Order: sequence, then C-alpha cells, then structure tokens
Amino acid sequence: MKNNRGQEEMVGFAVIAIIVSIGILILLSFMIRSPTKGDTENYQVDSFIGSALQYTTSCESDVEFLSLQDLIIACGNGEMCFDGRDSCNALNSTVIDLVGNGWNVGANSSVKGYNLKVLIDGQEKLAIKNGNETINFKGGFQDFARSGRNYEVSLSVYN
Repeated sequence: MKNNRGQEEMVGFAVIAIIVSIGILILLSFMIRSPTKGDTENYQVDSFIGSALQYTTSCESDVEFLSLQDLIIACGNGEMCFDGRDSCNALNSTVIDLVGNGWNVGANSSVKGYNLKVLIDGQEKLAIKNGNETINFKGGFQDFARSGRNYEVSLSVYN
C-alpha cells in the first residue's frame, strides 16, 4: 500500500509541473508577440503625415500663410515666398523641423531613425533622413494631385 501512495503523489506532482510549464509557455508567447509600448504603429505615421500637411508654415503668399501641402505645390511650381525666400528652401527647413520634433531619434528612444520623401510627378524633390535604418519599420504615405501634377509624401520610421 505504501508504494502505491508514493507513486500516486509522484504522478500528481508531474501533472502539476506539466500544467505550470504549459501556462508559462503560453504567457511567454503572448509577451513575445505583443509590441512594446514605445513601438510606432502605421496609423501613427499616417496621422503624422496628414496633420503635417495641414501645418501652417512661415512661407506667405499674396493672400495667406501656406500650409505644408500648399508649400509643396509652390515648390513644385518654382514659386517664391512673399518675403523673397525660395519655396523649396522654406519647405526643406519646415520639414526638417517638423519631423525632427515629431520623431525623437536616439539610442534611448524607440525610434532609431526616419526617412521622409516628397515626390512630385515621380521625381524626388526632397529627402530627409536621420538616424539608422533597421529592418523593423512602420511607414505611411499620402498622395494628392493639383493642376495635373501628382504629389506624394512618404515617411518610414525605423524602430
């Protein structure tokens, strides 16, 4: 009788150990799959581009201050700002400020780098890069057309 009782306790202990190890494996699989809180998502990149295109720049036309989208169009048309600055130079400095302040790149940041491009009729008009490119990135783009020309703004954020 005593030998059977010891065998039953050992079998019970083995069953409990197996159940606990399966539970730990399930928890580990959820932890590995879930993104960390600092990771960037595609919708964040898309939202950034959309809001940046509506940003009011310091480049003024005859009537008003231009949005970033209108400044891209002005740069594509070779226009000047009301204060005499080249619209492409104003576009470059505005985009550098916006993207630099919007995506903090650094070793202690979840953002390791970014790459922003502005294309006009398929030709690259502006490219801003900062940090390191990695294989893990999120991206987005927004395109629009005006007066028969196609414009595209794309942004890749590297994690």
